Amino acid sequence: MEKLEQDEKKEPAGCCSSEPSLLAAPCACNSQATLEPFPMVREDEVCCGSPPLPPSSPNERPGYRMWHFVEDFIQTPAGPVPVVKTELNARDWLGKIRVRWGIRRDYYQMAPGLYAVGHPDDHAPVLVTANYKLSFDTLRSEAGVPDAWILVVDTRGINVWCAAGKGTFSTAEVVRQVKSTQLERIVEHRRLVLPQLSATGVAARQVKKGCGFKVTWGPVRTEDLKRFLDNGMQADEAMRRVTFTLAERTALVPVELSFLPRYLLWVLAATFVLSGFGAGIFSFHAAWFRGAMMTLALAGGVFAGAVAAPILLPWIPMRSFSLKGAVVGGIAGFGIVVVLREQLNSWEAAALLICTTVISSYLTMNFTGSTPYTSPSGVEKEMRRAIPVQAAAALAVPVLWIAAAFA
Repeated sequence: MEKLEQDEKKEPAGCCSSEPSLLAAPCACNSQATLEPFPMVREDEVCCGSPPLPPSSPNERPGYRMWHFVEDFIQTPAGPVPVVKTELNARDWLGKIRVRWGIRRDYYQMAPGLYAVGHPDDHAPVLVTANYKLSFDTLRSEAGVPDAWILVVDTRGINVWCAAGKGTFSTAEVVRQVKSTQLERIVEHRRLVLPQLSATGVAARQVKKGCGFKVTWGPVRTEDLKRFLDNGMQADEAMRRVTFTLAERTALVPVELSFLPRYLLWVLAATFVLSGFGAGIFSFHAAWFRGAMMTLALAGGVFAGAVAAPILLPWIPMRSFSLKGAVVGGIAGFGIVVVLREQLNSWEAAALLICTTVISSYLTMNFTGSTPYTSPSGVEKEMRRAIPVQAAAALAVPVLWIAAAFA
């Protein structure tokens, strides 16, 4: 009995006992000694590779792309409206440079609809612009209006002035955007501020009839918009005047140059081939030497017509753009002939002079679409007169150039 009592008092093996057991389970009494916590990585630590990117914006939505210029959303009775930044960042500037050089210019557009600047309320002005992103960027960064609504109409990515002429910045499109954004639920007033340069495509009376909003024509330049609003939406004479300053003309030069590479490559190839023909049938030395001289004439014509003439436009005599270009091109061609006079015969000199002149004349005439100096009917009339003469002169150049090799 005594031994039985002693056996009952024994502690079971494997649980807080001094006797080891192969079947012993972990003891809860000694868990601190037998179990160690799994080492966890802190959120700010990186186990491998580069640190993680910042978390997604709370405004991100599945299936939608968040533009880099959107900084927040403002809640309105018609739903959330994106709030855009008023300062351009490096991405905006790079895009601006890219389209100035004509790189994917037709695709530099944004979604039409309603946007906000600052913290607009139901009394804030509604500014209307095109969905060409360069136009939108100019408005949000240069207007200087702290709180406003921006209504972007779908112009197919075309700027305000050209879109009005093409019919995409139209009465119907303005009415459609006002209705689709439910603008009447967002603002108490019934007034839209449209850019003056859109007036050729929008009928103010029809807009009022179509959506109930009155059209007020804003100033020509975006930088005058704040002063226009501060003056009770009254524009002075300077705000209504369309300018074409030296800086504005120079900004268009890259666009004019961007259209040329697709044609110049073929012209240059033909130039070197034709330059090789002569009394000996074909000469690679002549192709290179004479081709280089004709290339210089081509470059002179491009510079005269796409760079010099637009910059010097107000000071070049004569009204016709084709004649203005011919004057500048003739001067450039004469300079090239003088420089190369020791290597040229009279036929070659005539070919180089005509080449530079006709290229400059055509490119300067093409510049009319970028200026406020002409009307569509005036441009059409000038082109009917100038193009036949330019074509005849262009055909004379290879004839003279080949004939010069046999002279």
